[in-house]
Amino acid sequence: MSGHEPAPTAPSEVTPEAAPEVGDLGAYMIDDSGRITAVNGRGLRLLRLNRTDVLGRHHHELLHRSADGSTAPRAQCPIMDAVLARASCSGAAMCFVRGDGLLLPVHWTATPLSGENGAGTLVLFHPGTADVTAAPPGTLPELERLALLAETTTSLTSTMNEQETVDRLAELVLPRLADWVVVDLIDEVGDIRRTRVIEYREGRPVRNPELEGPMPAVLEQSPMPLSRALRGSAASLAGPEVYQGEPDSGIAVVQHELFAATGMHSAVIAPIRGAREVLGALTLGRSGNPVPFGTRDLSLLEDITRRVGLAISNSRLYQRQRRVAETMQRHLLPHLPELPGVQLHADYLSAPDASQVGGDWYDAFTLSDGATALVIGDVVGHDLEAAAGMAQLRNMLRALAWSHQGPPSGVVERLDHALGRVTDLTGATLVLGRLTPDPGAGGWTWTWSNAGHPPPLLVTHDGRADYLQAPRSLLLGTGVPADRADASVRLPPGSTLLLYTDGLVESRADGIDPGLLRLRRHAAALAHHTLEAFCEGLLEHVRPSDNDDDVALLALRIPRR
Repeated sequence: MSGHEPAPTAPSEVTPEAAPEVGDLGAYMIDDSGRITAVNGRGLRLLRLNRTDVLGRHHHELLHRSADGSTAPRAQCPIMDAVLARASCSGAAMCFVRGDGLLLPVHWTATPLSGENGAGTLVLFHPGTADVTAAPPGTLPELERLALLAETTTSLTSTMNEQETVDRLAELVLPRLADWVVVDLIDEVGDIRRTRVIEYREGRPVRNPELEGPMPAVLEQSPMPLSRALRGSAASLAGPEVYQGEPDSGIAVVQHELFAATGMHSAVIAPIRGAREVLGALTLGRSGNPVPFGTRDLSLLEDITRRVGLAISNSRLYQRQRRVAETMQRHLLPHLPELPGVQLHADYLSAPDASQVGGDWYDAFTLSDGATALVIGDVVGHDLEAAAGMAQLRNMLRALAWSHQGPPSGVVERLDHALGRVTDLTGATLVLGRLTPDPGAGGWTWTWSNAGHPPPLLVTHDGRADYLQAPRSLLLGTGVPADRADASVRLPPGSTLLLYTDGLVESRADGIDPGLLRLRRHAAALAHHTLEAFCEGLLEHVRPSDNDDDVALLALRIPRR
């Protein structure tokens, strides 16, 4: 309807062209060079500018003016000082020039933010005719409160690790709001644990692990502040005097010890709520700051804990998804067969990101003619869908390999032909090989076909490592006819054959070639270790630090005479 401003959006809803709507404040985002990357609607109305006039312009030259209307050098811009120092700051002695040429005195706050889309600085501003910086002693000015909430939203929702969420929270509120942060979390079975007691000391947050650990159960009738918060009641004020009397529960005893150990004279305690349950409680305490918390701080704390609860709920949902996908993947991976005269070992390392679990697999089984099939593969896609697709692909491959006694390339060709007709898989890579004894030479022969997969690695007992470069054909599922070929190699006594997935060697930054060189070097150095230690060493030293994929290894060793 005309005459009504659009409803404010949440602080986390930032698009490349729109900064968050934060109450009645103008807001814009700038990158590390000072160029404006986003601006909200309120800011455009205050500045009498269009979005196209603002985006991409350097904020200092576009907006900042002295009281006489002149433009100061960039080196004298206090907001750029905040950008370069990655530190929050605020001020009132500044004018912005509007689109109609008039000067707008403003109060402003600049807050560094970081997230999945990169780093930047959020600038909030308000016309200077209203003194929005005034606040009772010991409390944050309104601009800084809103900036803190915006920063909390961005920081906490950009991680899926529960403990990292808590640590980031401490960095946000210490010493801005408190001298101490105490976090008590309820796990999925209802047990309570004091996961963090953090003090701001010597210019940085410092953990106190001696005050952390399991907590007693909550009594339903206890009126004490922490017990009430853990049951989901509203935020409340607390001090050491609250826990001086006869304790009504084990939690009261722990709280008495906490106040005595930390020296906190004032605290605020609020529940951390998820979508359906109470996840824990957050306590902010003051010991060095002489100003006690007041009722005005309760609403700010509840705003913060709502964001903490959302972040922890997302983290727990994410971890549940990860456990389901990883458990499914591990149950789908086979037990290796006993093969007289040959050692076999396999490893599966799940991805650190739950959404990446599920695509990598290995297999080893006896064929109808007595040979042994060895397979390593990677299904396109991730999570539960990829794990289910991997199971389909593995079962189809087993059936085709058992019924077809020809070379591996024939099995791969049949599998590729069937893939798009009986499954929903969009693609997969694999190496399929047949292992047969070579009695005359005292070793074994391995014949294989490669469908778009990284090449196998053969390491001799004396530490020479070479990739087996067979004719490499297209991956499965492209729908394009491919010339599938085979190659054979004799595996001499004492040699090790390694099949692996690209999660072991591929880096998002550097690609796959540096990882292949690193794998070859480390495999040669580990050749004299046991087969299990050989695989463990490769997982530890070869996998790139920026890799977020799962890894499957299948290693075979021919014993020395």
